[in-house]
Amino acid sequence: MTHHYQQLIDIFNRCFADDFNTRLIKGDDEPIYLPADADAPYNRIVFAHGFYASALHEISHWCIAGAERRKLVDFGYWYCPDGRDAATQGQFEDVEVKPQAFDWLFCVAAGFPFNVSCDNLEGDFEPDRIVFQRRVHAQVMTYLEQGIPARPARFIKALQDYYQTPPFAAEQFPWPEDL
Repeated sequence: MTHHYQQLIDIFNRCFADDFNTRLIKGDDEPIYLPADADAPYNRIVFAHGFYASALHEISHWCIAGAERRKLVDFGYWYCPDGRDAATQGQFEDVEVKPQAFDWLFCVAAGFPFNVSCDNLEGDFEPDRIVFQRRVHAQVMTYLEQGIPARPARFIKALQDYYQTPPFAAEQFPWPEDL
Protein backbone atom coordinates (compact mmCIF):
# COMPACT_ATOMS: atom_id res chain seq x y z
CA MET A 1 0.00 0.00 0.00
CA THR A 2 1.18 3.50 -0.79
CA HIS A 3 1.52 5.77 2.20
CA HIS A 4 0.85 9.44 1.58
CA TYR A 5 0.89 12.24 4.12
CA GLN A 6 -2.62 13.34 3.14
CA GLN A 7 -3.93 10.03 4.48
CA LEU A 8 -2.46 10.88 7.89
CA ILE A 9 -3.87 14.40 7.77
CA ASP A 10 -7.34 13.04 7.06
CA ILE A 11 -7.13 10.27 9.69
CA PHE A 12 -5.71 12.54 12.39
CA ASN A 13 -8.15 15.36 11.74
CA ARG A 14 -11.12 12.97 11.84
CA CYS A 15 -9.87 11.68 15.19
CA PHE A 16 -8.96 14.94 16.91
CA ALA A 17 -10.05 18.13 15.10
CA ASP A 18 -13.36 18.44 16.93
CA ASP A 19 -12.75 17.43 20.54
CA PHE A 20 -9.08 18.56 20.74
CA ASN A 21 -9.31 21.50 18.31
CA THR A 22 -6.09 20.21 16.75
CA ARG A 23 -5.15 19.65 13.12
CA LEU A 24 -2.23 18.02 11.38
CA ILE A 25 -0.60 20.38 8.86
CA LYS A 26 2.03 19.75 6.16
CA GLY A 27 4.89 22.19 6.64
CA ASP A 28 7.71 23.30 4.39
CA ASP A 29 10.48 23.44 6.96
CA GLU A 30 11.19 22.19 10.49
CA PRO A 31 8.34 20.57 12.43
CA ILE A 32 6.65 22.58 15.16
CA TYR A 33 3.56 22.49 17.36
CA LEU A 34 1.59 25.74 17.48
CA PRO A 35 -1.31 26.28 19.87
CA ALA A 36 -4.32 28.23 18.65
CA ASP A 37 -3.49 31.91 18.28
CA ALA A 38 -4.27 35.01 16.19
CA ASP A 39 -3.13 33.16 13.03
CA ALA A 40 -5.39 30.13 13.48
CA PRO A 41 -8.29 29.34 15.84
CA TYR A 42 -7.06 25.74 16.20
CA ASN A 43 -3.89 23.99 17.40
CA ARG A 44 -1.49 22.89 14.67
CA ILE A 45 0.88 19.96 14.50
CA VAL A 46 3.13 21.01 11.64
CA PHE A 47 5.29 18.22 10.19
CA ALA A 48 8.32 18.56 7.93
CA HIS A 49 8.18 18.66 4.14
CA GLY A 50 5.27 16.28 3.72
CA PHE A 51 7.29 13.38 5.15
CA TYR A 52 5.00 10.60 6.36
CA ALA A 53 7.45 9.58 9.12
CA SER A 54 7.75 13.20 10.31
CA ALA A 55 3.97 13.41 10.66
CA LEU A 56 3.88 10.23 12.76
CA HIS A 57 6.71 11.50 14.97
CA GLU A 58 5.08 14.88 15.58
CA ILE A 59 1.78 13.15 16.41
CA SER A 60 3.75 11.04 18.90
CA HIS A 61 4.95 14.15 20.71
CA TRP A 62 1.40 15.52 20.76
CA CYS A 63 0.22 12.24 22.32
CA ILE A 64 2.78 12.60 25.11
CA ALA A 65 1.98 16.25 25.89
CA GLY A 66 -0.55 16.91 28.61
CA ALA A 67 -3.24 19.61 28.48
CA GLU A 68 -1.00 22.38 29.86
CA ARG A 69 1.89 21.52 27.54
CA ARG A 70 -0.49 21.63 24.57
CA LYS A 71 -0.98 25.36 25.30
CA LEU A 72 2.74 26.04 24.63
CA VAL A 73 4.67 26.39 21.37
CA ASP A 74 6.44 23.07 20.77
CA PHE A 75 4.86 21.93 24.06
CA GLY A 76 7.53 23.93 25.89
CA TYR A 77 9.90 20.99 25.38
CA TRP A 78 13.64 21.24 25.57
CA TYR A 79 15.34 20.53 22.26
CA CYS A 80 19.02 20.57 21.46
CA PRO A 81 19.72 20.41 17.72
CA ASP A 82 21.89 17.95 15.84
CA GLY A 83 25.55 18.06 16.82
CA ARG A 84 25.10 16.93 20.44
CA ASP A 85 27.91 15.62 22.63
CA ALA A 86 27.55 12.27 24.46
CA ALA A 87 25.94 13.70 27.62
CA THR A 88 23.45 15.85 25.72
CA GLN A 89 22.65 12.95 23.37
CA GLY A 90 21.84 10.84 26.43
CA GLN A 91 19.39 13.50 27.64
CA PHE A 92 17.87 13.68 24.16
CA GLU A 93 17.38 9.91 24.03
CA ASP A 94 15.83 9.90 27.51
CA VAL A 95 13.04 12.22 26.36
CA GLU A 96 12.65 10.44 22.99
CA VAL A 97 11.96 6.90 24.26
CA LYS A 98 8.19 7.31 24.72
CA PRO A 99 7.55 9.33 21.54
CA GLN A 100 9.54 6.84 19.49
CA ALA A 101 7.64 3.97 21.09
CA PHE A 102 4.43 5.62 19.85
CA ASP A 103 6.12 6.10 16.45
CA TRP A 104 6.76 2.37 16.29
CA LEU A 105 3.20 1.54 17.31
CA PHE A 106 1.83 3.98 14.71
CA CYS A 107 4.10 2.57 12.00
CA VAL A 108 2.97 -1.00 12.66
CA ALA A 109 -0.67 0.14 12.75
CA ALA A 110 -0.17 1.81 9.36
CA GLY A 111 1.94 -0.97 7.83
CA PHE A 112 4.80 1.53 7.44
CA PRO A 113 8.48 0.78 8.18
CA PHE A 114 9.79 2.04 11.51
CA ASN A 115 13.32 3.36 11.95
CA VAL A 116 14.54 4.50 15.34
CA SER A 117 16.11 7.94 15.13
CA CYS A 118 19.04 9.08 17.25
CA ASP A 119 18.89 12.36 15.30
CA ASN A 120 22.55 13.30 15.76
CA LEU A 121 24.16 13.20 12.31
CA GLU A 122 26.56 16.07 13.05
CA GLY A 123 27.53 14.99 16.58
CA ASP A 124 31.10 14.36 17.69
CA PHE A 125 30.38 10.70 18.45
CA GLU A 126 28.23 7.87 17.10
CA PRO A 127 25.13 7.11 19.20
CA ASP A 128 24.42 3.42 19.79
CA ARG A 129 21.23 2.91 17.76
CA ILE A 130 20.77 -0.68 18.94
CA VAL A 131 20.92 0.25 22.65
CA PHE A 132 18.49 3.12 22.06
CA GLN A 133 16.12 0.92 20.04
CA ARG A 134 16.17 -1.67 22.85
CA ARG A 135 14.96 1.08 25.21
CA VAL A 136 12.22 2.01 22.73
CA HIS A 137 11.34 -1.67 22.34
CA ALA A 138 11.01 -2.06 26.12
CA GLN A 139 8.61 0.91 26.19
CA VAL A 140 6.54 -0.60 23.35
CA MET A 141 6.30 -3.87 25.30
CA THR A 142 5.22 -1.92 28.40
CA TYR A 143 2.45 -0.23 26.41
CA LEU A 144 1.31 -3.58 24.99
CA GLU A 145 1.26 -5.17 28.46
CA GLN A 146 -0.13 -2.28 30.51
CA GLY A 147 -2.25 -0.50 27.92
CA ILE A 148 -1.85 2.34 25.47
CA PRO A 149 -3.11 5.76 26.61
CA ALA A 150 -6.39 7.03 25.13
CA ARG A 151 -5.20 9.51 22.48
CA PRO A 152 -2.59 7.26 20.85
CA ALA A 153 -4.96 4.28 21.17
CA ARG A 154 -7.64 6.21 19.27
CA PHE A 155 -5.18 7.11 16.53
CA ILE A 156 -3.85 3.52 16.34
CA LYS A 157 -7.38 2.17 15.92
CA ALA A 158 -8.05 4.68 13.12
CA LEU A 159 -4.78 3.69 11.39
CA GLN A 160 -5.57 -0.02 11.71
CA ASP A 161 -9.05 0.54 10.31
CA TYR A 162 -7.78 2.63 7.38
CA TYR A 163 -4.81 0.41 6.46
CA GLN A 164 -6.56 -2.85 7.38
CA THR A 165 -3.73 -4.03 9.64
CA PRO A 166 -4.19 -6.66 12.35
CA PRO A 167 -4.41 -6.08 16.11
CA PHE A 168 -1.03 -5.79 17.79
CA ALA A 169 1.05 -8.77 18.84
CA ALA A 170 4.50 -8.59 20.42
CA GLU A 171 5.98 -10.42 17.41
CA GLN A 172 5.28 -7.35 15.24
CA PHE A 173 7.95 -5.47 17.23
CA PRO A 174 11.18 -7.43 16.76
CA TRP A 175 14.04 -7.24 19.23
CA PRO A 176 16.56 -4.81 17.67
CA GLU A 177 19.19 -7.48 16.90
CA ASP A 178 16.62 -9.12 14.62
CA LEU A 179 16.31 -6.06 12.38
